[in-house]
Amino acid sequence: MEVHNSETALVFPSRPPFEHDHVLPLSHLDTDRNLHVTFRYVRAYTSTAASNHPSDPFRVISAALSDALVYYYPFTGSLRRRSDGRLELFCAAGKGVPFVRAAADCSLETVNYLDEPDRHFVEQLVPDPGPEEGLATPFVLQLTGFACGGYCLGASIHHAMCDGLGATQFFNAVAELARGASRVSVEPVWERSSLLGPREPPRVEMPFEEVLHFEKGSSPYCQSNEAVVRECFHVRDECLDRYKALLLEKSGVSFTTFEALGAFLWRARVKAAGVLGHEKVKFAYSINVRKVVKPPLPVGYWGNGCVPMYVQLSAKEVVENPIWETAKVIKKSKSNARDEYVRSFIDFQELNYAKGITAGKGVSGFTDWRHLGHSTVDFGWGGPVTVLPLSRHLLGSVEPCFFLPYSSANAGSKDGFKVLITLPEIALHAFRQDMEKFTSQQFGLSSL
Repeated sequence: MEVHNSETALVFPSRPPFEHDHVLPLSHLDTDRNLHVTFRYVRAYTSTAASNHPSDPFRVISAALSDALVYYYPFTGSLRRRSDGRLELFCAAGKGVPFVRAAADCSLETVNYLDEPDRHFVEQLVPDPGPEEGLATPFVLQLTGFACGGYCLGASIHHAMCDGLGATQFFNAVAELARGASRVSVEPVWERSSLLGPREPPRVEMPFEEVLHFEKGSSPYCQSNEAVVRECFHVRDECLDRYKALLLEKSGVSFTTFEALGAFLWRARVKAAGVLGHEKVKFAYSINVRKVVKPPLPVGYWGNGCVPMYVQLSAKEVVENPIWETAKVIKKSKSNARDEYVRSFIDFQELNYAKGITAGKGVSGFTDWRHLGHSTVDFGWGGPVTVLPLSRHLLGSVEPCFFLPYSSANAGSKDGFKVLITLPEIALHAFRQDMEKFTSQQFGLSSL
């Protein structure tokens, strides 16, 4: 199974969105060093043949993208570093977005609609710019046509531009224009530095120094050269329901799937990696704060609107404590999701950015993609049947874990959802053993 690129077109705004070159400032969430990466993901769409819509998705999406860039012209800009190391966006007239056209020599069914894809194959479906290229060209698209008439749309987006929700807002705008709308239904809002900038004077009311560190000149993701692997594990509804019921019985606390399963996966990962008991490890996730901040961010704000949350314990505590105690700590951390936490995080970035803020080592990043609205992106032939992230860097972690729904093309054949996780290769065997125990409902609730 191979993918062959046939052309790369530059897609320009359908009319000039501005007259003069200018610089757009970013928010302090946009310029968080943990977001100095590109995030990459792919949407898979089944055959376009049975629709009254035009059948060439590359042409249709190119035209809609051109119209959308009038509203979202910052995607044609280039990120550059200021003298203080922060990023800003330079917008110049006559710039466009690269759009790669490619073809795969197989059908989507052959690759199971990307539900459990071969890593080498799926990597060919999404552009993968290097660090400097990602700054110069922060948004690149690739459409890959399949022999069955279906296609995949792969995107590489520099995280300083937006988060997953902001990207989905943009793709929904492209999609509604592709379906025939004359304008976008949600006007994009930029106002990054004014809405999510530091207070005057800045003040930090939350203990970020306990979980964040300073390493001037270092990158959050240059932590290890050890080989890593990415693997998909299945979580059946029956096992998950039984597990959560036992946690409720033991603790008297009702946990969400993210809290309960996150605690199990974190313990299994720390144990499999053989982390020394005294070492600190972190469970990292992000919280959408668009409605948390006061006043709430306006509808249409498409910058980064999430802040990282960190749960820190010793490896010994994670491995040996009853698992519901770990789930309780994760649950409790959510109570920090309030306006003061966000403002303090922004002010912490303002006061300490030059020192090189990092989450340090031992970070396990978790994110739940089951309810992000990716399936709403319909270019006229129906929404995607699969959305698959390819990013390896998340919230300071080089070993991200994604909760993902199964492909809707396989609806009815599988229950539950899947966990896509990146691990050190040497830890995979032990981690598999714990996942096999979970599947057989041997949850090891007290300790391992």
